[in-house]
Amino acid sequence: MAERPKGYGMTAEVSDVIDSKYDVEREQEALEWIMHFVPDADLEDVTGAQEVSEKLKDGIILCKLVNAIFPNSVPRINESKAAFKQMENISNFLEACVNNGCVKNDMFQTVALYEATNMAQVIDGIFALGRKAAKIGLPGIGPKESEKNVRGFTEEQLKAGREGHIGLQAGYNKGASQAGQNFGKTRAIID
Repeated sequence: MAERPKGYGMTAEVSDVIDSKYDVEREQEALEWIMHFVPDADLEDVTGAQEVSEKLKDGIILCKLVNAIFPNSVPRINESKAAFKQMENISNFLEACVNNGCVKNDMFQTVALYEATNMAQVIDGIFALGRKAAKIGLPGIGPKESEKNVRGFTEEQLKAGREGHIGLQAGYNKGASQAGQNFGKTRAIID
């Protein structure tokens, strides 16, 4: 992991805001859910963003998780301890999640997990995968994913809605205007 300075000024403020979003209860719920699908993941006594990052940063547990939910999503899991291979595992996990329907904006960036820069987003990404798992009938975590509610209107219904109706945003105000109103001193170039 790169040794980066903590930061000063706005960098420190942004880092503090990101760190304040981390929720230990959501973390524990996510870790329990991971252990349901990956029983050999030793995550029982893990607490805190730094420990979660250390356990998940090689990407092996995450790849096993997505393969348990969507078989063969990650065909080859790198067991190497080389940094680029570990980050490749994380990238493969993220790609598999997006390919199986997770919204890309719900996921995290590889560096957010590998360098533990935004662990709240990592937990949110695991919850996004949990919603997809629940949608296909497996145990999930978090709220139920919403579904589209497409409505179909007939041409007569659309026509009836357009005819003879002045919407509230059309600007009709029964002839009133602001003409003649004068509040305070008028605007002048020279004062």
